[in-house]
Amino acid sequence: MIRTGIGFDAHGFEEGRPLVIGGVTIPEGPGLSGHSDADVLAHAIADALLGAIGLGDIGDRFPATDEWKGASSLSLLHECYTIIAAAGWKVANVDSTVIAERPKLSSYRKEMSENLARCLDVDAGAVSVKATTTDGMGFTGRGEGIAALAVVTIAAD
Repeated sequence: MIRTGIGFDAHGFEEGRPLVIGGVTIPEGPGLSGHSDADVLAHAIADALLGAIGLGDIGDRFPATDEWKGASSLSLLHECYTIIAAAGWKVANVDSTVIAERPKLSSYRKEMSENLARCLDVDAGAVSVKATTTDGMGFTGRGEGIAALAVVTIAAD
């Protein structure tokens, strides 16, 4: 049996925070606003994983409480993977897109794929990370934040 989940996340910029995407700290700031480290890509993938087995989203699993304040989104993603693995599923493929006018992400994509793959116990070749802009349109185009979209395919183990 195969299932597919879709995840989306978006965060606005916030001065004074590190910018973390796909588990990579990117030196070009500012960072993103959020309760955890606000890794928009890890959040979108986590939502897709949970959605594929009908378990809601990361807000349901990791609410904005003191327990999760400042949490590593890669840790949250790995926890979501643990949940689906315990239910008898394995990740077959991840296809993701980060939507941002800035910073340019091409030099970080390989490291992002590798970080995410480790969390999901798959080969980095099974995790695609793409980046695009909206050519100046919308909140990402105006440089107000970053969004990410992910599609995850899981298979019965």
